[in-house]
Amino acid sequence: MPPLYKKALIIGATSGIGASLAAKLHAEGTAVIVTGRRRDRLDAFVASHPNGSSAAAAAVLDITKLDSIPAFAADVTRQHPDLDALVLNAGIQRPFDFARPESVDLRLFGEEFTTNYVAFVHLATAFLPHFQRLSKEKEKEKAHLVFVSTTLALVPALVRAPGYNASKAALHSWVLNLRQQLKDAGYAGIKVVEVFPPAVQTELHDTKHQPDLVNGGEIGMPLDAFTEQMYEGLVRGDEQFAVGPQQEWVANGFEAERVRIFQQGQLAIKQALARFVKK
Repeated sequence: MPPLYKKALIIGATSGIGASLAAKLHAEGTAVIVTGRRRDRLDAFVASHPNGSSAAAAAVLDITKLDSIPAFAADVTRQHPDLDALVLNAGIQRPFDFARPESVDLRLFGEEFTTNYVAFVHLATAFLPHFQRLSKEKEKEKAHLVFVSTTLALVPALVRAPGYNASKAALHSWVLNLRQQLKDAGYAGIKVVEVFPPAVQTELHDTKHQPDLVNGGEIGMPLDAFTEQMYEGLVRGDEQFAVGPQQEWVANGFEAERVRIFQQGQLAIKQALARFVKK
């Protein structure tokens, strides 16, 4: 079986889901470029995944520095013209109690929204011209945008983290629109995928990032098990899918129905606005 992608850029690959998925892709024959802020971890990944048919490379990136993203994308695509997959995975989760407004650090709230949503929009926008060129080369899917979201984007049940829930919900809404815009513009060769993980045992919940939690890294699904199931979903080729207990929400449940309503609604609104939009 051929590799899932030729070469994938993994955003947020110094730990957790990003690092684990990068290792899985590499093991299955995809060349990977890992990114993140921590150079020592990137170097360790490259050293432990030696060059071969699926070479590993690394690039330091702080996605909150939005102005640096266009130059980063230009540099990556110049060095790696065969890049055919972008996996947007970085994320942070912070507790905020708006019932105690004096305790809310709005600077951290804004940083969370930038990391989880705004930076993804900037990254996708910066890499889209490359993928648009790539997708037009042949009449088949050649480019992949993979967004790692969360089931909390669908049901914001983690009330202690309202910023995280809202940022991922915003991302989900934007991804639906992005996918439709690309289809409408004739870019069938760009596949936009959204993955909805459950809670997974990563640094997201550790005491360093959420000081009121104890042994937070033990919360959720084991990372290796999640990665295997996520990879299976990517191979399967669904435009969106969940891993874990909420799989039915997306496959056959309320989210599947919501996507159906979206498809009907966007078409109806497009037709209704046709005579009002300048040609």
